[in-house]
Amino acid sequence: MASQDRVEAVTKGKGFWRCPKQTTYTPGTCELLRAMMKESKLTKFQQRHIMDTMKRDLEKEKRRLQNIFATGKDKEERKRKPRPVQHGDPAPELDRFEELVREIQERREFLDDMEALGQGRQYRGLILAEISQKLREMEDIDHQRSEELRKALATT
Repeated sequence: MASQDRVEAVTKGKGFWRCPKQTTYTPGTCELLRAMMKESKLTKFQQRHIMDTMKRDLEKEKRRLQNIFATGKDKEERKRKPRPVQHGDPAPELDRFEELVREIQERREFLDDMEALGQGRQYRGLILAEISQKLREMEDIDHQRSEELRKALATT
C-alpha cells in the first residue's frame, strides 16, 4: 500500500528522462551527437534514448516539410502569436554606472553577511574579484563619459 501512495505522488512528465517538451535537432546536430556518443562513455540505454529522440524529431521535420510542399506554407507560421502591445511609456533605461554601484553594494552586503555567519573566508576572494571587475567597468564608463564631455565642450 505504501508503494502505491508513492507512485501517485510522482507527477508525470517530470524527471531526467521524461522531459515535458521535446527539442528539435538539425541534421548537423544529429551527426554531431552521433559522433560524440561514439567517443563518450554513455550506456546503451542513454544512447538509445538520444537516438529515439532524434528519430522523433526527424519524423516531425518530415511532416513539416510535407505540409510545406502540400500547402505552400509552414503550419507553425500561422501559430505565431502577435507581439503584445505595450501600453504607456516604456520604463526608463537604467544607467549602467548606477547599476554597477548597486551591484557592488549588494556584493559588499553579501560578503558582510557571510563574514557574520563565519563563511567570509570562503567567499572573500570571489566577491572581491567581482567587485574589482565592476570597478574596472565603472572606470571605463567614466573614461568614455569624460571623452564625450571633452568632445562636446570642444565643439561649442
